[in-house]
Amino acid sequence: MADLFNIGLSGLKSSQTNLSITGQNISNINTPGYTRQTALQAARDPSFTGAGYIGNGTNIVDVQRIHNQFLTNQVRTSTSMNAEITAFQTQIEELNGLLAGSATGINPAMQSFFDALQTAIEDPRSLPARQLFLTEAGGMASKFNAVEERLTVQNEFIGQQMGTVTEQVNRLASNIASYNNSIATASSQGAQPNDLLDARDEAIRQLSEYVGVTVVAQDNNTVNLFVGTGQPLVVGNDASSLIVKPGSSDPNRVEIRLKSGNSEQDITGLVSGGELGGLLRYRGELDNALNSVGRLALSMASEFNQQLAQGLDLNGNLGGELFTDINSDQLIKGRSVPIGDNVTGSLAITIEDTSKLTTSDYEATSDGEGNFSLRRLSDGKIVDAVAEGFSINLEGGETPANGDRFLIMPTRTGAGAIGVQMKNPQELAFAAPVSGETSPGNRGTAAITQPVITAPQPLSLDVLKDLDAKILFDGDKFTLDGDVVTTVPEDYKPGSIATLNFTVDGHSFEIEMTGTPLNGDSFELAFNSGTSDNRNALELSKLQSDRVMGQTGENKKGASFADAYGTLIQHVGTQTAQARAESEASGAVLKQATNNRDSVSAVNLDEEAANLMKFEQYYNASAQVIQIARSIFDTLISSIR
Repeated sequence: MADLFNIGLSGLKSSQTNLSITGQNISNINTPGYTRQTALQAARDPSFTGAGYIGNGTNIVDVQRIHNQFLTNQVRTSTSMNAEITAFQTQIEELNGLLAGSATGINPAMQSFFDALQTAIEDPRSLPARQLFLTEAGGMASKFNAVEERLTVQNEFIGQQMGTVTEQVNRLASNIASYNNSIATASSQGAQPNDLLDARDEAIRQLSEYVGVTVVAQDNNTVNLFVGTGQPLVVGNDASSLIVKPGSSDPNRVEIRLKSGNSEQDITGLVSGGELGGLLRYRGELDNALNSVGRLALSMASEFNQQLAQGLDLNGNLGGELFTDINSDQLIKGRSVPIGDNVTGSLAITIEDTSKLTTSDYEATSDGEGNFSLRRLSDGKIVDAVAEGFSINLEGGETPANGDRFLIMPTRTGAGAIGVQMKNPQELAFAAPVSGETSPGNRGTAAITQPVITAPQPLSLDVLKDLDAKILFDGDKFTLDGDVVTTVPEDYKPGSIATLNFTVDGHSFEIEMTGTPLNGDSFELAFNSGTSDNRNALELSKLQSDRVMGQTGENKKGASFADAYGTLIQHVGTQTAQARAESEASGAVLKQATNNRDSVSAVNLDEEAANLMKFEQYYNASAQVIQIARSIFDTLISSIR
């Protein structure tokens, strides 16, 4: 009789446990990371009788969570990827709107600038037209300044955001280490602590939203977490921390360091995945945008200043600088910063040729004797500074020690430094300093274009004012006072165009000749005093389409101002479109991975409701077994009496 009681009682206890587990599942349906649980039930060892083995009821041997580690890993990986792409897309969308916007972009300002120049070309004596050109130049410079300011603010925001993200990473890493400790202690009792395991898995999933991690399971149910290329974030119940500091290689950029005990390691270039990976990925695009816009500003300022220096203003003086000097002392000193623990020497970076500038930064390493090995950071190649458009000089006369390193940023601050320094519209040098004429008595049909001065730089106003040259043609060459100044090309055919180069009073000129000159024909060169001359202004207008940028490497043809800025907009636009597509795709992958995991591990109310009914019937049936055993026992006692 006791056996029947025990069998009924074991069923009663088992059904009660199953009802409790079902209730736990239902109550935690909205708990993040909760994995539904189920009881593992087994029959007790039977007893041998003369009639064979008779069972002794049932036991609950374990409470298991319905869990698939592969699906959990998929969700974590998808979460990390989606968070990285989302963070990158959010930032690149803002950059795209800034550069391509009609109100914020530089392209409309450049177009207005050249339109104003064209208006001034039509009437170079008009002071209102000249003033309009100066005003548009100032507006364009202000647009450059505003774009750099916005990009700088974005860079500061990214640094702050990275600090916030690392705080969350450290909090979750500490929680996971604490869970490891609790799980190891609970597992020593011989069973898995399901709720602790769920909480730890959810913490790891949340961590993957901030940074990509690699999870390595250990024998005692603990896990170790690694970031980057294997740098330990959590090992057992010990958690390292991420800290954000000003960069040792670039003080304008924060770097991420992994702190473990008293040691620190820079892992900025190793981190990927999560929001932190997305911010770091975008920062590379931000650097490229800053350098590209800076290079454009430097090139425009340099080209216009150089061309204006080739002309005459309304006062009869050689042209001054429209834009601020691209090689001011402040800019030269600000284009390099020491890397690491340099204690001696600093560098002065002078822009020599804006047409050769790239959008890359550089790392210069000193040999201790005033020479430097220069590595281009965009591709890691060793290059020559002159070929890259700048020169490296020592600042203050102190030579850096052997092995000292410097970060060189030739174009980083170019957009913020551009400004208009010319105030008087009469100082705009729209006229050419020299004019050429065909002598009235010439018998041939030859005609020449107005001369273009090719050297020296800068020009000598005193020499040009005294210029009064009459060049004679004697059949195959041109002479001045008996000296040959230029020869007719050997392949010249009468009636075709010939380019002639000659030097007079130390100044080199270039003209084009058409028609056929005859012996004794002459051409006169003199200082130009005409105020209606717009020849230098026309040369300025050519800068709108001339390929004066990016003449480096295999791209010897270069690009125009508009092309260079268009390339930047196209690149950012492509990155934005790609980020949108990647965000949509990664979101779909994450949703699918989450659905796959939930189909196995999530609580289903319909299923749990069916289980409630089943275990209630199980409970009632077990109670009925006990009631029958009691009735039989009462009958037996009554018969003995």
